[in-house]
Amino acid sequence: MVSLAQTSVVNAAVGSASQLKTLVLSVEDTRHIVEYVGLDALMDEMIARLITAFEQFDPTQTVVPVRTGFSYEQPHVGLVEWMPLFEKQRQIVVKAVGYHPQNPSLYNLPTVLSTVSAYDPKSGHLTAVIDGTFLTALRTGAASAIATQHLASPNSQILGLIGAGAQAITQLHGLSRCFDLQQVLIFDSDPAVSQSFSERIACLGLDHLDIRPADSSDIVANADILCTATSVEVNNGPVFPDQKLKPWLHVNAVGADFPGKFEVPLSLLERSFVCPDFREQAIREGECQQLQDLQSIGSELSVVVKNPARYHHYRQQFTIFDSTGFALEDQVAMNMLLDYATELNVGTLVELESATAEVKNPYSFVL
Repeated sequence: MVSLAQTSVVNAAVGSASQLKTLVLSVEDTRHIVEYVGLDALMDEMIARLITAFEQFDPTQTVVPVRTGFSYEQPHVGLVEWMPLFEKQRQIVVKAVGYHPQNPSLYNLPTVLSTVSAYDPKSGHLTAVIDGTFLTALRTGAASAIATQHLASPNSQILGLIGAGAQAITQLHGLSRCFDLQQVLIFDSDPAVSQSFSERIACLGLDHLDIRPADSSDIVANADILCTATSVEVNNGPVFPDQKLKPWLHVNAVGADFPGKFEVPLSLLERSFVCPDFREQAIREGECQQLQDLQSIGSELSVVVKNPARYHHYRQQFTIFDSTGFALEDQVAMNMLLDYATELNVGTLVELESATAEVKNPYSFVL
């Protein structure tokens, strides 16, 4: 899925060792791209590019291993993982992502921080480095929108959000581009987060929506679509009760990203069509880790997108999108931003890697 613009950057950089440069996109560069394109247009393009990527996804040509990394409890509970992807003969992408739920309260930082790097598989040259925090939020909202388009009732108008933090904003944004939403019911364990939600989504121009706080039981009783994006602790799930649900309820379960961490009641999982973004990863650290019968897990999202008519009947049944994050989504989002960086001539070329004409002498660059 490497872009034509990125391919030209790679070829130019590899062509001469003395000009081996890495394109770095700063936060200011990304801001410039967003201001130029617009948030709605960027989300729409993210959704469209992801649909194309899912339709064209071939696991024999694009290798995506299950992510791995380090988890720890000191000095605070945290997780740093890397999510690699290898599109054979074209591009390698690696996202390093950190999940630290105490960041907002302790350091005024996002819960999720990440960076994404791209490499040329011909030489191993690092071609680009970009912020992954904005990118991750954008592509996660887009992926949920795609899953919901395929699995939820097309007449859905009431959205429930359990967990009203950063991810909830892009969940709402993506879904608002695909559904005629009328009401949004929100709950967060921190009342201040719920109270600030309307202010934080002001940039999306969704003033027509009826946004109101509610408890989790009222949310699940009324929602057509439910998004869970919480920082629930290990073994403290689920985050909502399995009661009084609309028979066509669709759930985007976004928060599970760790063994033992889950948001959805097992009883609901067992009687729903469960669609993971990445099956092997979902079994290890998504909602699917709760299921004893792995044969009951439904098709991955890429399969659903390739064969939409086969899954239309699920729109009137319970469906769950088990979203643990898929490196293909990161590659698509990165290349979209790199395409705009080329178009707008933003970003900085930096000589990070040591390479000289005397390639068999690692000290020659200092002599």
